[in-house]
Amino acid sequence: MRTKVQILLVCRANLCRSPMAERLTLQLLSDRGVLDVAVHSAGVHGRDGMPMHPYAKEALRWNGLLDGDFRSRRLRAGMITDADLVLTASRAHRAECARLAPAAVRYTFTMFQFARLAAATPRAVLGGIEPAERLGQMIKAVPQVRALTPPYTLADEDLQDPVNGPVTGFRHCADQIQQAMERITALIAPR
Repeated sequence: MRTKVQILLVCRANLCRSPMAERLTLQLLSDRGVLDVAVHSAGVHGRDGMPMHPYAKEALRWNGLLDGDFRSRRLRAGMITDADLVLTASRAHRAECARLAPAAVRYTFTMFQFARLAAATPRAVLGGIEPAERLGQMIKAVPQVRALTPPYTLADEDLQDPVNGPVTGFRHCADQIQQAMERITALIAPR
């Protein structure tokens, strides 16, 4: 029997954005003492067993983190159906998750979209419960908030892929991930 809430982070190859998001999210949750949420990542076009992009490693080091001997994973339908929450780098990745596991559309969001909608969730929904329970309540409430919120532009929904750019682009990407995930983790485990 599974005891942890499962978050799956998805990008294209599972070499840059989703591995950085995985490591940053794990650290943010750990900093808040959250132990009952598991975080994993995969890529819609990933190849199993590849190391993280060197600039992604550098961006993590810049943030005081290590890659933890990361190895990439190709996204499979079972990963999506096993997750409680799927956060993607882009709308295209969200669409691919919905194609692989159609029922997952109710708990699949872009990372930026979920951070924005979670922040708009009424606090009464999230009050006074353990972090995993708060996250579970948030996962249930956010689709209702999504139905009442107009969509944002591409720039507001998609995390741009830094793969062909300089290390500064990876650092910027990591900063964007950290900001989005800080908003989410602060709601899961307020201080």
